[in-house]
Order: sequence, then C-alpha cells, then structure tokens
Amino acid sequence: MAKRAKQSGAQCLTPRKLEILTLIRNGRRVNGYSPTLQEIADELGISKITVFEHIEKLVEDGMLTRRSNKARSLELTRRARFPDERPTLLPLVGRIAAGLPIEAIEHVESIDLEEVFAARHPVRVLQVDGDSMIEDHICDGDLVVYEERSNARNGDTVVALVDGNQATLKRFYKEGNRVRLQPANRDYKPIYTRNVEIQGVVIGVLRRF
Repeated sequence: MAKRAKQSGAQCLTPRKLEILTLIRNGRRVNGYSPTLQEIADELGISKITVFEHIEKLVEDGMLTRRSNKARSLELTRRARFPDERPTLLPLVGRIAAGLPIEAIEHVESIDLEEVFAARHPVRVLQVDGDSMIEDHICDGDLVVYEERSNARNGDTVVALVDGNQATLKRFYKEGNRVRLQPANRDYKPIYTRNVEIQGVVIGVLRRF
C-alpha cells in the first residue's frame, strides 16, 4: 500500500500547536515581537515546559525559527499556515436587500469558497472568453467553476472538447447518436457533433466588478 504524502501547514498541526503559533503570530503583529514562553504558558493555562516541548517540535517541523539565547525571537516561517488565513476564506457580514429595504444588521461569519464549491471530483476554474452564454448570466470575463468529470445530464452547462481540439462552454443535450451543445445567446447556433468529450460540469460562476 502506498504511503500517504506528508501533510504540511495547518493540516498537520494539533490544536495546541495551532494555538501557540497563533499567539506568536498575533504578538508579532501587535507588538512587533513574539511572546515569551512564560507568557504563552500563562495565556493557555499550561506549563512552561509543555510550551517549550511544542516550540521545539514546531522548530523541528520548520514552522518556527528562533535565535539562540535571545528572548522574544520566535518567528514564523512560510510553512506556517492558519485556517483563518486561507485565500478562499472571505468574511460574510450579513444580508443585503435586493428588493424592499431591510434593516442592516452586521453578523460576522466566514464563507469558504472551497466549501461553497465542494464536489466529489476535482474543482477547476476557467475564465470565459465570449458572450455565447449571456442569457444564462455567464458573461465575458466571468470565472466559471466546474467539477472535473466526463459525464453530464441533459441541460447541464459543460466544458466540452469538440473534435479533440476545440474547447467550448455550452449546455449539453444528448439527442440520439449525437450531442447538441446549446449556446445561451440567440445570435449563436447550436453545435451538433458526434465527437465530443466532456471535460467538466459547471457548478458556479464568479464575477468581479
């Protein structure tokens, strides 16, 4: 049986090690220097020896560096990763009316794009070039999020490879021994083909203004 690849960053951290790294990160951000071992121990309600053991392991794992015989010299390396710093994690601060106005109440949570677009197969992103899907509100320059798989149902919006070399974004319809790739723009004609390979099925659209 193949061995699992060694995990890195926040995935391989115990909750206690993550707490220690977070205290060091926050201390350096606020004060410009790291807390002492005793300060970390007091904050977490554990012994200084326990903190020392965790620090030693974090240094060994390459997530921390320190200068010998110098207090407050702990520094994070690029290998240190935090769940609250994932680039896909965005603050969800409440709701906004698109109909009748509602009272604005800020309620800070987080929304993780990796969870929003979670799928059984790998998820990929493509930038749209063209306007053949505008009636489905997919516009030129949008980012389509698609699940990488080779099967689709009628009506799915798919990333399709036609004749082995022409990639296109269209709605998929199986019609007898051929496939109809239907645009969502009345100015474009459907593509009828017997030689199509489904690369993935669209599960979301991202747009920047």
